[in-house]
Amino acid sequence: MSITIKSEREIELMTEAGRILEIVHDTLREALKPGMTTLDIDRLGEEVIRSYGCEPSFLNYNGYPASICVSVNEEVVHGIPSGKRIVKEGDIVSLDAGVIYKGYHSDAARTYGVGQISREAQELIQITRESFFEGIKFAKEGNYLFEISEAIGKYAMAKGYGVVRELCGHGIGTHLHEEPEIPNFPMNRRGPKLKAGMTLAIEPMINAGTEKVKWLSDDWTVVTKDGALSAHYENTVLITKGEPKLLTLSDQGV
Repeated sequence: MSITIKSEREIELMTEAGRILEIVHDTLREALKPGMTTLDIDRLGEEVIRSYGCEPSFLNYNGYPASICVSVNEEVVHGIPSGKRIVKEGDIVSLDAGVIYKGYHSDAARTYGVGQISREAQELIQITRESFFEGIKFAKEGNYLFEISEAIGKYAMAKGYGVVRELCGHGIGTHLHEEPEIPNFPMNRRGPKLKAGMTLAIEPMINAGTEKVKWLSDDWTVVTKDGALSAHYENTVLITKGEPKLLTLSDQGV
């Protein structure tokens, strides 16, 4: 397994890519409201990305037709924006986006409630976010990759949630998806040792019901097999000799 170690200059570029992506997410969060279509969300996201001189990481990636993955309620990831899909009060919406800045990618996802949402939905969103932060407690040089995976999965499963197994996080840099793959559940081995300069997209996908998922006929949209709600939370993370640096989340972010 070849995991790239980023130079100081590469880290500077990825930090800027992450800063811009956080602005994209902040803009989308503030704009999200009942009556929008998922295509409205996509177009706004792409507009903000391009306004900073960046390219959307996702547009035409392996044929994906949009800039922002917009997944609603039981949709786990990779929902395709549509002018016919209207976001309603009480929905939860997962937004996954990536930015290319001077050849370097950042990747981050958030799940938001639209207006007033159920307590079940709010708790799912909260636990998904908390599972990410449980995982990155172990994102330090000298630890092993699957310590992150174990912490994420154990936390969410202890709360009674399903942890998606068919999809995982990944390394990131000059390519959107690099080595290593990062599961969100405990593994039977330790995985590679973490080193300063690694950049990882860590992204728990947590379901209110079963962990099982299925793909829709568009070959992109992943939904929960039982129709239960799903949430997604992701940041691009830099491994350092001390605490990890979240390139897509400032101290004031969500």
